[in-house]
Amino acid sequence: MGKKQKKPGKGKEKTERKTAKGEEKRARRDSRKVGEEDDIEAILRSIQKEEAKKEVHVEENVPAPSPRSNCSLTVNPVKETELILYGGEFYNGSKTFVYGDLYRYDVEKNEWKLVSSPNSPPPRSAHQTVAWKNNIYMFGGEFTSPNQERFHHYKDFWTLDLKTNQWEQILAKGCPSARSGHRMVLYKHKIVLFGGFYDTLREVRYYNDLHVFDLDHFKWEEIKPRPGCLWPSPRSGFQLAVYQDQIYLYGGYFKEVSSDKEKGTVHADMWSLDPRTWEWNKVKKAGMPPGPRAGFSMCVHKKRAVLFGGVVDMEVEGYS
Repeated sequence: MGKKQKKPGKGKEKTERKTAKGEEKRARRDSRKVGEEDDIEAILRSIQKEEAKKEVHVEENVPAPSPRSNCSLTVNPVKETELILYGGEFYNGSKTFVYGDLYRYDVEKNEWKLVSSPNSPPPRSAHQTVAWKNNIYMFGGEFTSPNQERFHHYKDFWTLDLKTNQWEQILAKGCPSARSGHRMVLYKHKIVLFGGFYDTLREVRYYNDLHVFDLDHFKWEEIKPRPGCLWPSPRSGFQLAVYQDQIYLYGGYFKEVSSDKEKGTVHADMWSLDPRTWEWNKVKKAGMPPGPRAGFSMCVHKKRAVLFGGVVDMEVEGYS
C-alpha cells in the first residue's frame, strides 16, 4: 500500500499554526508574572504548615479516591490483599489538581480507608514507590501549579510505616537528582532506580542514570557505565519488571528540545539488567512484541511479564 497523498499546502499550514501556537505559549510562560496560583514555593510552604498540625487519623469505609493519573498503587508487603494508593493529579480542562492523599484499599472487602498523618510529603504525581517489609519507600515526582505555568520536581526520599501510618523523610547522601517519570523496583534488599526527566519549561533533561539504595545500610550508590558497555538511552515513562536475577526494561519516551523545535521519540526497545554485575544487555524480541509506547503498566505473573496500555504521540515536525 502506498502512502496517502496529502493535499498540497495543508500540512505546511497546519504545522506553521501549531508552531506559532507553541511559541506563543512558551513566550507567555516565560514573560508572565507569577500569580498566587502559580507561586509553587508559597503553595508548598502553606501545605507543609497545615500538614504539621495533623494527627494520625484513619477514616474507615470512605468513597473511592477521586479520578486521577500518575498516582502510585503498591501492594502491602505483609498483607497482599491490601493496596496503598498515594498522590496523583487531575486536569479538568482548565486547572490541574495535584494530590497528597493516602488511601488503603482492602481488595477482599472492597473498602477504602483514608489516612491522615503529620509531616506527610507534599503533594505530587509521577513519583515512584516500592514496598519492603513493613514500609513503603517513595522517591521524586512533580508538582504542577493549577494553571500549569510552573513545575517543581522533587528529589526527596520518604518512607511510610504501614503499622503506624506515619511518614518519615530519609536524608541519605548521594541520592538521585530531582526528577519525575523515573522507575523504581525492588531487587532483594535493594531499591533500583533508573531514568526519568526534569522539565522546568526553560530547561529539559532526560536521564539514563542508574541508582541503587541499599535497604540494609540506608545508602545510595550510582552505578556508572563502564567504557564500551551497552546502556539504554535517556527516557521516562518506561517500565521495569523483576524476574529471578534479571530486571527488564521496555519502552519509554524522550524529548529533544532545541531553540526552534521539539522532537519526541517513543521507544520500543527492550533491555535486561543483571543486578549481580550491573550489566545491561539488549533483548532481541520474538513473536508479536508491543509497538512503541510510554506510560503503560507492566507486572510479573508467574513466568510472564504482562503489559497493558500506554500512549504514543503523533507529532508534527517543529511542534510537539
